[in-house]
Amino acid sequence: MVTLKSASRSRSARVVALALAAGLGGCQAIGLGGGGGDDYVERPVGELYNEAADSLSARNYTTAAAQFEEVERQHPYSQWAQRAVLMSAFAYYSKADYESAIAAAERYLALHPGSQSAPYAQYLVAASYYEQIASVERDQEITQRALSELSDLVQRYPDTDYARDARLKIDLTRDHLAGKEMSVGRYYLDQKAFVAAINRFKVVVTDYQTTTHVEEALARLAEAYMALGVSNEAQTAAAILGHNYPGGRWYEDTYVLLQSGGLAPREDTSSWISRAWRGISPI
Repeated sequence: MVTLKSASRSRSARVVALALAAGLGGCQAIGLGGGGGDDYVERPVGELYNEAADSLSARNYTTAAAQFEEVERQHPYSQWAQRAVLMSAFAYYSKADYESAIAAAERYLALHPGSQSAPYAQYLVAASYYEQIASVERDQEITQRALSELSDLVQRYPDTDYARDARLKIDLTRDHLAGKEMSVGRYYLDQKAFVAAINRFKVVVTDYQTTTHVEEALARLAEAYMALGVSNEAQTAAAILGHNYPGGRWYEDTYVLLQSGGLAPREDTSSWISRAWRGISPI
């Protein structure tokens, strides 16, 4: 989906900005100015941290990440070392080095699982996977991982700003996964591999019922079942489609298709489609 990332990028930026502001605010409390010098010479923690913050503000993300890591290396037991790990993760995220961002954020969570910034660290992990989601034509392993991390964030920290942003991303991610199933299902339908196509559209109806793809999935199920001569399933798919999307193009086309075979939409309550639509798992 072309708009998957762009639809929530501005919201993500606002969430990230809140955490960044908190990090820089704590830095300013030290009251030390940034300075130059050899990175391998031991220097005051405030000087190192403020220098890294300056690089981050200037969008020199590679430099900032290295400088934040230097804070931890030189002063591993200071309160700023803890924050520096998280800020290095943000710097990596900002330069789209998502693997490094995930590694740094997960390291932070391993070292400080109960800290106040743990929700933000989890958010960085989830957002880093989310930003790597590929088009529906490609493998969706990253998309599944993004969904898992986003769901974990909502479950662990439900009342945070990060969870609110994650819920939007979850909806978009689920829609993307449904789009993948539809893409494969359409391919099988074009190849007249009707059973394989049905299996893909079935996933959309059972697992992604609230996505934007379910309307087409019901229509495609009716089409595939008509091709196989399984009239009761075709009629059920059409009936549910007509009940929920009565004025849509997909229902109009499906109604014409059924009429061409002398059929009309009629729900069979014993059909897996009917039971799935009512929240009952099909056999």
